[in-house]
Amino acid sequence: MNLHDFISTHREEIITRTRVKVASRAAPLATTHELANGVPLFLTQLGQILEQEAAQTRPSGSEMGMSAAQHGSDLLHQGFSIAQVVHDYGDLCQAITELALDLRIPVATDDFHTMNRCLDNAIASAVTEYARQREADASGAEVRRQGFFAHELRNHLSTAILAFQAVKSGRVGVTGSTIEVLERSLRGLRELIGRSVSEVRLASGTHQRERLHVAEFIEEMEIDAAIDATNRGLQFSVERADSQLMIDVDRHLFASAISNLLQNALKFTRPSSHVWLRTRSTGDRISIEVEDECGGLLPGTAEAIFRPFEQRSSDRAGLGLGLVISRQAIEADGGKISLRDIPGKGCVFTVEMPLVVPEPADS
Repeated sequence: MNLHDFISTHREEIITRTRVKVASRAAPLATTHELANGVPLFLTQLGQILEQEAAQTRPSGSEMGMSAAQHGSDLLHQGFSIAQVVHDYGDLCQAITELALDLRIPVATDDFHTMNRCLDNAIASAVTEYARQREADASGAEVRRQGFFAHELRNHLSTAILAFQAVKSGRVGVTGSTIEVLERSLRGLRELIGRSVSEVRLASGTHQRERLHVAEFIEEMEIDAAIDATNRGLQFSVERADSQLMIDVDRHLFASAISNLLQNALKFTRPSSHVWLRTRSTGDRISIEVEDECGGLLPGTAEAIFRPFEQRSSDRAGLGLGLVISRQAIEADGGKISLRDIPGKGCVFTVEMPLVVPEPADS
């Protein structure tokens, strides 16, 4: 029996054995997508290459390279890492070899050499293509990010100038809707600049932790949020924590993260609805919750809103980068951020941070 026929005949058993190997390895940790879809995909790719080998003529190196490069492209777009590609192909090879031995099915030595060579070529070409496309995608994403940023900056600035000129001309008063337009534009500019500063600090590793009293920090966050809620016709409620609780964070990055969660909640909450800011302590950690009444998320979109350029409603204003930066900032301080969807009602974003352990008092 040639190797291609062996794989076709025992496909399900090979997949089962490979999944066991992938799931049991220490690193990189297996993902649900990798186990459910990745292992069968890798076996299919290997089978395609072996089928070419089993044909009347051996494919040229360039043909095999093109096939493996296409596989690398497929893996990239499905979200697999380079480490997963290398380890999964290796686990697949072991599973095939062990199954053949266990079943005492003779497979020609040349076929095993062919499989190893195909795997080597597949890994090398797939990884090369993966790295090339990842670099190209990263470059494209950065160009898109800068383009969107410039477009949004120009829109806010143009609107602010027009509103200012209208007020300056005396044709409108200083308490009407034109002033509200000016205020919204200036707030938008402030948010853009603040987000950019946070990006630079994260990218450069400029991370300066300091000790914050959680209650005092929440009061600072409450001031702007309350004004914004009033302007939008929303109710805003705050539940404060113990005044003695403290955390160690980069004040700028942490404030930017929580502020962004509040801005999103206020932006997406439906008119005449409610937004909550809560703080709760459990053991050695504190949770800061921002709950909104946006109506809930579409099924399967919860994790997607933490990706760059993703939005969570038909309102496409903004870059969709705020939540990405918020997650990076929170994780840089040793915390984590999660999202709970309340179908038909809204969303709850929860930031968990380690509390500072009080130093024992001198006796």
